[in-house]
Amino acid sequence: MSAVPYTSIRVPGGCQPRVEDGLARIRRELDLPEKFPRAVAEEAEWVARVPRMPVLDRTDLPLVTIDPPGSMDLDQALHLVERPGGYRVWYAIADVGAFVRPGGRMDAEARLRGETVYLPDGRVPLHPPVLSEGAASLLPGVVRPAALWCVDLDADGLVVGADVVRARVRSRERLDYDYVQAAVETGTAEGPLRLLAEIGALRLALERSRGGVTLPVPEQEVVADGEGGYRVELRTPLAAEEWNAQISLLVGMAAAAMMLDAEIGLLRVLPPAPDAVVGRVRRTAAALDVPWPEDASYGDVVRSLDPRVPRHAAFLAESTALLRGAGYTAFNGAPPALAEHAAVGAPYAHVTAPLRRLADRYATEVCLAVAAGEPVPEEVLRVLPELPDLMRASGRRAGTARRACVDLVEAFVLRERVGRTFDAVVIDTDEDGSGGEVQLTDPPVVARCDGEHLPLGEAVRVRLTRADPATRQVRFALA
Repeated sequence: MSAVPYTSIRVPGGCQPRVEDGLARIRRELDLPEKFPRAVAEEAEWVARVPRMPVLDRTDLPLVTIDPPGSMDLDQALHLVERPGGYRVWYAIADVGAFVRPGGRMDAEARLRGETVYLPDGRVPLHPPVLSEGAASLLPGVVRPAALWCVDLDADGLVVGADVVRARVRSRERLDYDYVQAAVETGTAEGPLRLLAEIGALRLALERSRGGVTLPVPEQEVVADGEGGYRVELRTPLAAEEWNAQISLLVGMAAAAMMLDAEIGLLRVLPPAPDAVVGRVRRTAAALDVPWPEDASYGDVVRSLDPRVPRHAAFLAESTALLRGAGYTAFNGAPPALAEHAAVGAPYAHVTAPLRRLADRYATEVCLAVAAGEPVPEEVLRVLPELPDLMRASGRRAGTARRACVDLVEAFVLRERVGRTFDAVVIDTDEDGSGGEVQLTDPPVVARCDGEHLPLGEAVRVRLTRADPATRQVRFALA
């Protein structure tokens, strides 16, 4: 499916100062730091010049990165090859531990931030850009320290062996998803890119067999349009993004298995949905005429849906209730009672984005120690129990920022259209029947709608009753 959004809406450049004022207010409300403390910035400048480079040299591997265009914080680089009876996945992950030591100034600052927060007018990075977009990033043509995973798969894509070591690597090329997708679709993909599609398809099939699920829900994104304004896009990921995500997932699953075997680590977990929630979502499926056979999993159902079909979009929005409650769990001893991630369908760990997420660096340090047969460093053990709470707080902050930015731009775009009517689809309803949520077909806005007993999953006409950039509120009523 094309990466081009179904529709987009744009705030003209003339509104730019006011939009930026709104973005600045979001930063203040969430207490997002404007810059790094001087001592942290100075430490980053110093370690950027003298990283702890590994002895092992694997610059012979022709690694490539695959990221959105313009990305500079490149966490992962891969190389895929065929081997007798299957495949070998080489996956290099930026070794932030070669620069940031637990207990140092940068580590203390990273623990305050938790993760990178992305805003339309710039990011609030986890680490100083001299590292995250420079010395630690897997930019092409330069030697970098990395945690290098080697994961062997059989002919069906199942993991049969995994190892991780510190190594020097050098990415050969920076690719983007559109390029990879076009190469596969035109039949010009060779070597690793051909295998990315092949292995990605195998891993997606295995995800289905595990009962895992990836929601095919378009996401709203606020982006600068390059002409002095902003736009909101409703975008569905390319197949190339899904294949790439599957490689990241398999490394995260290998890391989780390694930590569970060693009885120490940090897992990303999601409990199964309660029976009452499953029952409610099944009733929603029936009401929307979405087939859900008794022997079919939730993943089987959503993979058959098209989010551009109104009743499918409504079901997907309602069914996200089944995937709520993700978090982290740290353990040192017996594995935790909840060790699986319900959406993955297996134990899983975050290890592939250490430039952007604090937990990944610590989980990687655990895996490196376990794989080497060495004790986990004491400074890592001290911090491990604190990470679930730190990551929960930072995840909530990042999610709130993303939603606030979308709400702000939506309100700016619609502020001159109060009183007008629009085509929409009802994607959520209140239990008491007092209103719900609608998704406009054009422009791509999702907002609150007032009205008794909204017809879930049906197309309706709605009237815009409020669009206030100051409060970032947009509201509709049935027309």
